[in-house]
Amino acid sequence: MGAAGKAPPLVCWKWPWDNLNKPDDPKNLNPCGTLEAPWLFKSLQNLSSLTLNLIGQASSADPRRQASKKVAPLSREEQGEAEHRALASALACGKEATVIEFYSPKCRLCNSLLDLVLELEARNSDWVSFVLADAENERWLPELLHYDIKYVPCFVLLDKHGRALAKTGVPSSRQHVMAGLSHLLQLKRPKLQTSKGS
Repeated sequence: MGAAGKAPPLVCWKWPWDNLNKPDDPKNLNPCGTLEAPWLFKSLQNLSSLTLNLIGQASSADPRRQASKKVAPLSREEQGEAEHRALASALACGKEATVIEFYSPKCRLCNSLLDLVLELEARNSDWVSFVLADAENERWLPELLHYDIKYVPCFVLLDKHGRALAKTGVPSSRQHVMAGLSHLLQLKRPKLQTSKGS
């Protein structure tokens, strides 16, 4: 029996280095053929790849999954710098007022007020900006001394030129802080325009 009468192998292997061989070279012909998948399997493979990509994109856009991703915390220096940039941005935007909330990460009352502050900021975003300032961060020491901050949480109301108008009193309860913040906002809240005929 010559080379023409040789029986095909029972099992065919395709090795990664087979792609390096020249396919036109008659010495390197694979006895199993090209081993390429039929067009039907290629299109199914393309569809499954597309589906996995779409699922991956949808799950990465899910806010619950994004919240579960670990984000490296900022150093105290970076956090202080970011908070100062937020204050500079708030004052530069030209809104009627800016409220600085001096807080401490260890303060339970401060942490419990975060949702309230975010809600107030969203509701009054057309005329007031809110800025958080970590009272334990040494970068805020000049402001702590200037505004005479001796307790947290403490809210300081600034006008559009950055001048302090008022601050909340010593916090005794959550309701007390909320009432003080509400009073601060009432001081600078723009008056509603009345029609000339009324």
